[in-house]
Amino acid sequence: MHRSGAVFITGTSAFLPNAPVGNDDIESVLGMVGGKPSRARRVVLRSNGIRQRHYAIDPTSGGFTHSNAQLTAEAIRLLQSGGLDTARIDLLACGTSCADQLMPNHGVMVHGELGNPPCEVIATGGICVSGLTALKYAWLSVLVGEARCAVATGSERASGGLLARNFEAESAAKLAALETNPEIAFEKDFLRWMLSDGAGACLLEAQPLADGASLRIDWIDILSQANSNETCMYAGGEKAADGQLKGWQEFTQDEWARHSVFAVKQDVRLLNEAVVEQTLGKTIAQVVPRRGLRADQIDWFLPHMSSEFFRQPMIDCMRTAGFTIPQDKWFTNLHSKGNTGSASIYIMLDELFRSGQLGDGQRILCFVPESGRFTGAFMHLTVVGASRHA
Repeated sequence: MHRSGAVFITGTSAFLPNAPVGNDDIESVLGMVGGKPSRARRVVLRSNGIRQRHYAIDPTSGGFTHSNAQLTAEAIRLLQSGGLDTARIDLLACGTSCADQLMPNHGVMVHGELGNPPCEVIATGGICVSGLTALKYAWLSVLVGEARCAVATGSERASGGLLARNFEAESAAKLAALETNPEIAFEKDFLRWMLSDGAGACLLEAQPLADGASLRIDWIDILSQANSNETCMYAGGEKAADGQLKGWQEFTQDEWARHSVFAVKQDVRLLNEAVVEQTLGKTIAQVVPRRGLRADQIDWFLPHMSSEFFRQPMIDCMRTAGFTIPQDKWFTNLHSKGNTGSASIYIMLDELFRSGQLGDGQRILCFVPESGRFTGAFMHLTVVGASRHA
């Protein structure tokens, strides 16, 4: 085992399935719950700022075009166009919010799809931060010399849980309420207009590229606030009035359908009240002094935002913390790529990496919040070799 002095992202990729879907076409792909258009759709879309997104669904047949594992494998294959020989991979770290199955883990399913030789495989669970926890595992593995060529991924096929058919049993049980209130409980309907599909990958090595730009990983900090917060976003359970989460195994099979137990749900009230302070404010308070971080040293700020609704609260939170980064340094593709959860930070990094805007020595700060039980994560990168970038 050798210890590396530094770790570099030497390749990035993003895979978004099928043609983009505009706001007016979402229900033609996902379907209408109870046969009626959602009243929440326009309200949510007006706030979140997303104009188009991608689904791994054939809009004509309604069938899936890719599994989550297949989306991830496609993103890794795109690294091959940058010169990666997948036979070199000795570590595959895959993060996702919702794998295609409960068991086995997402990572080994990706390995099976990819078909590269035997290697270490790990899957990290969670929600949006799971993509960054996979990247941190890969970074540390290369840093200590356990791996020489590591690939980290973030991926989501959220559309599988957003289809109208998943809510039909619940809708039928609440037919009387649907006569006056066509949408299902807002906590569930809300996310149908927020989430979409995609995958991204990063190649990590101990040496930067000899003939192009690389991103040195300086540090990754991930802080959970679950010790002082109840659950906000969840799937596979139901939240009780006292804030406790009742898992899917405590329900009967009939109740799984009647209560749409496996649907992704969001406590919207708690989200709006707490997400910015719990994921951003509290994390800044610890990370800034720990890392000696200064806002005026940051050239690019990549925030994973689930919605444009949170931009101003984030600005206000950072100003209060004395850590203001001007808006012209913010980079996001939420509007055109949608909210792809754990894949979002990879998809943003890939677009920026390929934009031709990076310069030697520039510092990139990535921020990923997770509302599951409130976690905030920062990653700091430095651009090297951009002057050699063709």
